[in-house]
Amino acid sequence: MAMGEYNRQYVNAVKMVNVDKSFGKVQALLGINFEVRRNEVVGLIGDNGAGKSTLIKTMTGVFPPTSGELYIRDEKITLSHYNVKQAHNWRIETVYQDKSLADKQDLWRNFFVGRQISGPLGFIKVKEEKRIASEMLLNMIGFRGAGITVDSKVNKLSGGERQGVAIGRAMHFDAELIILDEPTVALSLKEVRKVLNFVHQIKDHGKACVYISHNIGDVYEISDRFVVLDRGKVVASIRKEDISLKDLNTFLLDYAHGLKDSKEDEQD
Repeated sequence: MAMGEYNRQYVNAVKMVNVDKSFGKVQALLGINFEVRRNEVVGLIGDNGAGKSTLIKTMTGVFPPTSGELYIRDEKITLSHYNVKQAHNWRIETVYQDKSLADKQDLWRNFFVGRQISGPLGFIKVKEEKRIASEMLLNMIGFRGAGITVDSKVNKLSGGERQGVAIGRAMHFDAELIILDEPTVALSLKEVRKVLNFVHQIKDHGKACVYISHNIGDVYEISDRFVVLDRGKVVASIRKEDISLKDLNTFLLDYAHGLKDSKEDEQD
């Protein structure tokens, strides 16, 4: 199968098998086994320094893994050639908190950055891009107010609206896996609700999502499964139906306070 071609019968949008990542003598990831299934939202949870960012950057071609295997839509990836561009070609998109859009550019330009629609002579089809961007605003993102148009500058949007544009762009370009890295940091409760609604839309459109946030209540609401990282290792994979929000919080607090280590040492 050629890179990025559709395999609608795939089981996992992405799968990492025994992945290690070292930076010199520092072991950032150790024996990572991690998958995101088709049309699944996975909440990736862990304290600062747990390895969440390294895992995501390894998955998306920013960092080459030291060892291990990577599969995208059930196809084994040649790691020596895997990079960010290839991740995009495989329809993997990452939305970072407030870093995914150019503040001083029009919305329609942000939609098509790096993916411009051009004619035979190479000129950008501005009208076509604006038309598509307008449809995205109305139908996919749901911006129906008179104050926001495709010509609006990004710096005029609220934080939640910016994240909505970034998520909508990823959905428009048919991302099979959308990674949201702390998308609600510094947002008001109303703006957080907008972002969570956009995540629900990702699942409604049949796509997969990895959601990273320190707000466990938000993670619990939108996730089908929780993967917990601790010091570069996957220490748990828990289905939502198997744990309550209260018990999930208790589980995470035990790791944060080192209680899990103490219990494991007692058992050894």
